[in-house]
Amino acid sequence: MLEADKGQVGQLNGQQLTIGIVQARFNASITNALAAACIAELKLHGVEAAKIHHVTVPGALEVPVALQAMAETENYDALIALGCIIRGETYHFELVANESGAAVTRLALDYQLPIANAILTTENVEQAEARQDEKGRDAARVAIEMANLLDDIS
Repeated sequence: MLEADKGQVGQLNGQQLTIGIVQARFNASITNALAAACIAELKLHGVEAAKIHHVTVPGALEVPVALQAMAETENYDALIALGCIIRGETYHFELVANESGAAVTRLALDYQLPIANAILTTENVEQAEARQDEKGRDAARVAIEMANLLDDIS
């Protein structure tokens, strides 16, 4: 095994983790699929259903506020942001995408808490649908791996 690969062995064990998920309801058909894939992947890697706390908010701009409230409780090993922003004809897409992304990153750094960002930003519904399951699963794996990594470091 390569040295670089050793750090990942066993890192997807979620048995001891408590994970918070914040899902935007806007573009619900996409975000519901993201959430379903994410939760299934968390369970696949041992996170108990009772330790997965899933809340919904109206849209992507509201996700960071709920993430912050969860982070402040100090009850979570990692958080997950789920949403879907589809480009429209106005500048609103850039505003929502940039502000929500920056806020999620800032919260992770401020609270030293892993936050997997799976707020999709796509050109159209077809692109979002093509990514919804994979990105939901990816977010779960990132949350588990980073929670374990930070636990190992501290």
